[in-house]
Amino acid sequence: MEWLWIVLGVIILLAIIVIAIYNGLVRLNVRVEEAWSDITVQLKRRADLIPNLVESVKGYATHEKTAFENITAARSAVMAATKQGPAAAAAAENQFEGALKSLFAVAEAYPDLKANQNFLQLQNELTDTEDKIQGARRFYNGGVRDLNTKIKVFPTNIFASSLGFKPKEFFEVADKAAVENPVEVKF
Repeated sequence: MEWLWIVLGVIILLAIIVIAIYNGLVRLNVRVEEAWSDITVQLKRRADLIPNLVESVKGYATHEKTAFENITAARSAVMAATKQGPAAAAAAENQFEGALKSLFAVAEAYPDLKANQNFLQLQNELTDTEDKIQGARRFYNGGVRDLNTKIKVFPTNIFASSLGFKPKEFFEVADKAAVENPVEVKF
């Protein structure tokens, strides 16, 4: 009879441990999903600012058609890539950042544009959005780090895969050279 109480106590303890592990993994998974949602919100905000910025620059630089086409294509690619996950979004981000750099390089060539109030306001909003995107990326990657760590450490690693939890992808810049080297614009 005594061994029955011991077995029952071990089963109850094991159930409590599994429930605690599951709840911890669910909390971390929800935090990662929330962080990814924050990234997509900021990317959408930036994508919504871009047409206004492009129109402001177009008025001054009508002959820079390629830069405008590139930024429009890159904007569309970012919006589509956010639905495909962090790896696709990071690749699209690289193209978009390059297109933005070339747009600002075009804007630098027009002193009147740099002094235009609408352009300055849009540029400030875009800078603010870029800062928010970086913060959202850091928050997302921190959540992914915590979730992936919890999935891999003992004793959680014993139960995580059987409970359906898998490591998440970090939001990483795929082509670091493209980010480190400025875009060249030649006239």
